[in-house]
Amino acid sequence: MERVEDIWADAAVASGMAALDLRRLGDTSFEGDSLPMPRGRVFGGQVLAQSLLAAGATVAEDRFAHSLHGYFLRAGDATQPIQFEVEILRDGGSFSARRTHALQNGKPILSLIASFQLEQEGPEHAAPMPEVPGPEEAASGVDIMAPFAGHPSADFWLTKAPFDVRHLDGSLFLGPDAEPKSTQMAWMRVRRPIDAPDLMHRALLAFGSDQVMLEPLLRRHGASWVTPGVAVASLDHAMWWYRPARADEWLLFVQEAPNARGGRGLTAARIYAQDGTLVASAAQEGMIRM
Repeated sequence: MERVEDIWADAAVASGMAALDLRRLGDTSFEGDSLPMPRGRVFGGQVLAQSLLAAGATVAEDRFAHSLHGYFLRAGDATQPIQFEVEILRDGGSFSARRTHALQNGKPILSLIASFQLEQEGPEHAAPMPEVPGPEEAASGVDIMAPFAGHPSADFWLTKAPFDVRHLDGSLFLGPDAEPKSTQMAWMRVRRPIDAPDLMHRALLAFGSDQVMLEPLLRRHGASWVTPGVAVASLDHAMWWYRPARADEWLLFVQEAPNARGGRGLTAARIYAQDGTLVASAAQEGMIRM
């Protein structure tokens, strides 16, 4: 008999992948839908991933996405489709650059620039992954939220969010860290294996990263996702991919929040494959109000 957890996983991954299945309207125009959200607002990581996929659809297949820089400009309506307009900025001998505007009702909700590169030889080094417990030794966010099935927020994480997140410092789903700190480590992967090209795996990594990027700020200031009066929102997001990685295999996020001031906080993450390979880095500034 299929477990309830497996049914949840199938539904969540199908929902996430459907949101990333863009409809092509023209050479540089696309349209996409959103994950249903408890508060009706578009999830930032989703529109970030969609914007990258739209940009990548206008680039030669032998060039891989190596960086993106995006600004979240307005809250999007998750019940309405999103239009994506791609501007071809440059196609050079080694690099291609694209700008994507994600629009609703003619107004941008996100503006992104992404860069793509041919595979090339060059000097190589990487910061080593810290020695940490494996994902099987950490509690799954799905298991933590399962007892609360029926609550709108819990049901989103159980049946709509395509990622399994396992915090090594204890999750912030139900309460704050007992020992506040500005660092965090968490394992993450898509909850079901997926057959998809490299660009989709990179887009999913951007999608998932937005789910945890601001958590070190909450952790540092003794707050959680359910702390009354806390408000957080992504303002901008940057990401760099160094080596290929699959989003449906465990990835370790090694995070820190070096600064908070003026209602804003900065976070950074190094992202490792389970074998210790450094595959990507990310940085995000977010609004935080308490």
